[in-house]
Amino acid sequence: MAQVRLRNSSQEDNKQNNEPVIKSDGDLMISVPIDLLYDGMIVQDDIYDSSGDRKIISSGNRIDELQIERIKRLNSGNSTIVVTGRTHQTMLSKRPNNVEIEVRREIEESTGYTGTVDETFKRLEEIANNKNIDIESLQDVTTGLTEQLNTMPQDVVMFLINAMAPVDEYLQRHCVNVGMLNGLCGRWLGMSDTEIERLVTIGLIHDTGKIVIPPKILNAPRKLTTVEYEVIKTHTGHTYDLLSGFPEDIRIAASSHHERLNGTGYNKKLTNNAIPIEARITAVADTYDAIVARRAYQGPQSPFNALALLKKLSGSELDSDVVRVFIENIPQDLIGKPVMMSNGTIGIIRDFDIDDIGYPKIELSGRTIKCSEKLYCESMFSDD
Repeated sequence: MAQVRLRNSSQEDNKQNNEPVIKSDGDLMISVPIDLLYDGMIVQDDIYDSSGDRKIISSGNRIDELQIERIKRLNSGNSTIVVTGRTHQTMLSKRPNNVEIEVRREIEESTGYTGTVDETFKRLEEIANNKNIDIESLQDVTTGLTEQLNTMPQDVVMFLINAMAPVDEYLQRHCVNVGMLNGLCGRWLGMSDTEIERLVTIGLIHDTGKIVIPPKILNAPRKLTTVEYEVIKTHTGHTYDLLSGFPEDIRIAASSHHERLNGTGYNKKLTNNAIPIEARITAVADTYDAIVARRAYQGPQSPFNALALLKKLSGSELDSDVVRVFIENIPQDLIGKPVMMSNGTIGIIRDFDIDDIGYPKIELSGRTIKCSEKLYCESMFSDD
């Protein structure tokens, strides 16, 4: 996000050059979501409207809910305000409740996402412990998740997938997220209800084999060694073995999500149409969610980074038709959402170009710029 001193000659220079200032300190003014204001907040420094030209509240004031509504009206419906770096840090660190976390939890609970995550993990643990698997109970989970996909707005589904979730819940959330992405992809491709429900099932169980991978490898907070990576790669074989109670075609599809069209995947080096369509869809969903998720060894990346990588791999490693519908359908649900920029500031997603999907247009300090290699979307915004 552009950071500028208000009414400063350097600001005017940067406006003429259309280049954002990326220095940062407590006195610099930055554009942040207006929703970061909270009841009881004491304003450290003056707060300005989205353009940065009009002061809408003075320092020293204590904000209540009525004043927040007044500020929103004065801001002419815009979703950002301009504050100092100090004020921004106060917003993030001193609020009595973490709004981003509370919103995420509320949505997860109200949509049934939390229950689906818990039930999915129970089924995976049962499979890993070699218990008699009640396939009907897993089918109940699949049916419930499919119904959620049919009733929830797509932007809510994408919020759940893109939300910054705890690292220690990665595996169970990843399975549910891939199940949801599989279901959405089936819908985008015009598949039947039966095919979509089958895709959801495969997404839910695709990483079953990771249950038996040693936690010290699975959750290593660093890049894996060559030996550790070879151990991780065995999870696809474990998945096939552990799903012995399932139909053979589902076992093959679930365990083939790391196969690649050009034969560079694992574990059977399948190519092109030898890879089941369900596995090709799961490969794209798995890759997308792995990139946007917070992992033990890496922070989350933005959906635009994920989509750019999918596009890069399209046709060589990943199915081009599947990648195409991801790129055509996901970005529209990101418009208006806050995003963390590579320089540590926050912008609002305003537009995107499918042909250059990695670099969307972002509102920064009252003006819209196109991202570049120098200033890009790092992840969806969260103060989790």
